[in-house]
Amino acid sequence: MTTTKSVQFSNQADMPEDTASHHLAPRKESPARRLKEAAKSMLPAPIFLSLLHHKEIGRYPNLLRPTTFNEKILQKSLRPDPWFVELTDKLTVREYVARKIGEQHVIPLLATPDVFTKEVFDALPNAFVMKANHGSSYVEVVRDKSATSFEKLRDLANYWLSLDFYKIARERHYRQIKPRIFFEQLLLDESGKIPADYKLHCFGGRSGRPIIYILVISDRFGGNTRGDVYDVDWNHLDIAIGYYKRSPIPAPRPENLEAILHAATRLCEDFDYVRVDLYAPDNRVYFGELTFTPGAGVLPFTPDKIDYEWGKLVPRSFCR
Repeated sequence: MTTTKSVQFSNQADMPEDTASHHLAPRKESPARRLKEAAKSMLPAPIFLSLLHHKEIGRYPNLLRPTTFNEKILQKSLRPDPWFVELTDKLTVREYVARKIGEQHVIPLLATPDVFTKEVFDALPNAFVMKANHGSSYVEVVRDKSATSFEKLRDLANYWLSLDFYKIARERHYRQIKPRIFFEQLLLDESGKIPADYKLHCFGGRSGRPIIYILVISDRFGGNTRGDVYDVDWNHLDIAIGYYKRSPIPAPRPENLEAILHAATRLCEDFDYVRVDLYAPDNRVYFGELTFTPGAGVLPFTPDKIDYEWGKLVPRSFCR
C-alpha cells in the first residue's frame, strides 16, 4: 500500500509494487501511447523485464544465474510458486493470515460486493478504505463519505477493475487473480493519523531464523512521505529503497516492535523470501499484505551494493 516517490515508470497509472500513487485516477491515452503499449505487450516477458531492469537499475539482469536481489525477484516473477496466487490476492490471503497469527490481526472487512452499487455505498460507514485485490496501490482512503460521491468511487473502482496488473511488469502470478473491489475499516492511531506502513523483508523464513530488515513508510498519504530502513534492533540504516527520502531523525523505537517481529516471523516461516506488510498503531498489529516480488524486480537501492548484499540473503531455493 505504498504511495509516491519511487521508481518513475512511463505510465504512472500502471506502476508495479512500491511505485504508484495511492490514487490511480482514470486517464485517457493518446493513439501514440496506445500503440507504444501494444508494442511493449508483444515483447516476450524475459526481454521486456530485461529492458525494464536496465532502464530502472542501470544494468541488464542475469536471469540465468541471478545474484542480486532484483535479479532473483525478476526470475521469480517469471516462475512463481503455485501458492503465490492465493497469497498475493488481498482477499484470499486473509484466511491464511488468520490461521497463522489470529483473526484479530486482520483488518475488519466492511463489504466485498460482486458489484459496487449505490446501496453498497450507502451502507458503508462514514470512514472506510476502498481497495482492489489484484495489484498494488489500488487504495482510496475515505475519511468523510459526505466529501466524496458514489459516482466518483464507482468510476475509480471500474477503472481499477479494467487494469491488467500483469501487463505492468509481467509478474506472472497476477494473471490468475480475479479482480474484485472490497472495503475495509479505516485504521487510525490515537492522534487520528493513518499509521506508518511496516514492510518487513524476511529472508530465509523456512530456516526458523529469518533475517529481517524493516522499511518504514511514514506519512504515505501526506506531503512528506519518508522511507527509512531499520534492522531488528531498530538501528537506522543508511539505505534508501526506491526514491523515498530518509528521515533526518529516526523514528522512536515502536513499543510493540517485538510483536511486529513475531507476527512477521510467523508469516514468513513457510517461505524462502517474502515481504510482510504490517501496521502497528497504538501497540496493535494488523496485517497489510504478503509480497513475493516487491518492486517487480526493478527497485533501485542506495547504495547499489545493497542489491548484491540482499541478493546473497535470498536462498537459492527461492529461484527454483
